[in-house]
Amino acid sequence: MFEILLNIIAPVVITAGIGFFWAKTGRSFHTETVTGLVTNVGSPMLIFSTLVKLDMELGAFLEFAMFAAFSALAFCVIGFISLKLCRLNIRDYLPGLMFPNTGNMGLPLCLFAFGEAGLALAIAVFTVFSTLQFTVGVWLSSGAGSPGQLLKTPLIYAVIVGLGLKALAFPVPLWIINTTGLIGSLTIPLMILALGVSLASLSVNHIRLATGLSFLRLAMGFGVGYGLAALFGLEGVERGVLILECSMPVAVFNYLFSLRYDRAHSHVAGMVLISTLLSFITLPALLLYLL
Repeated sequence: MFEILLNIIAPVVITAGIGFFWAKTGRSFHTETVTGLVTNVGSPMLIFSTLVKLDMELGAFLEFAMFAAFSALAFCVIGFISLKLCRLNIRDYLPGLMFPNTGNMGLPLCLFAFGEAGLALAIAVFTVFSTLQFTVGVWLSSGAGSPGQLLKTPLIYAVIVGLGLKALAFPVPLWIINTTGLIGSLTIPLMILALGVSLASLSVNHIRLATGLSFLRLAMGFGVGYGLAALFGLEGVERGVLILECSMPVAVFNYLFSLRYDRAHSHVAGMVLISTLLSFITLPALLLYLL
């Protein structure tokens, strides 16, 4: 079992570590360019190529996306109530509790733990949370937003086209599958490298508050994932992916948005850093339980 856990966790930790030490040694890494490539090119290509090769019923994929939407709603409600009880600003801290790192960490972990079937389901979760983060998340952080923001999200078009072709059983030319697959394959390693670089630039301020909210994010994530899996009778890969994705730490994009819109960014940076470090400690036990 130790070897299985090592095979799953080591690629993520080592790749993130390379990004971390790359940044710490002062080498150039243009995070904005890499993030733009991943968000606007790599992720849509990965999603499209996965959907057109999807070896599962379309209804099952959409149903799992619905579970992800339920989990986001649960995070929103629990986070809102918790912050109100603690008398903390909702717009400052709710995005960090509501949006876990289903991309940089969630996708590779689900791939290594559950194979291609796990990756396909994880992409359903990633798509839902990415869409919500670039719409609801932007609105929470900025205090303003519009439906037009959704039209600027390339992930949406990749999902629509990919699901449409899948539903129509339209034969996609091999050169398109190979091209999108090649470009999409850049996404996961770039995501993990960017995570490591981002962690290297963060500092822990007001550690007490950041630690408390980090524990809340991880505990809430596992609880919601476990509860939804039990409620809907999920088993096997579906159960594992939902609980694992829900249990991810605070997404780095929360820090970027808090920095852009001046929303307690030092606290959010601490949440990202501490929750990620804590997740590296808790991951072996979580994977041992799921596997």
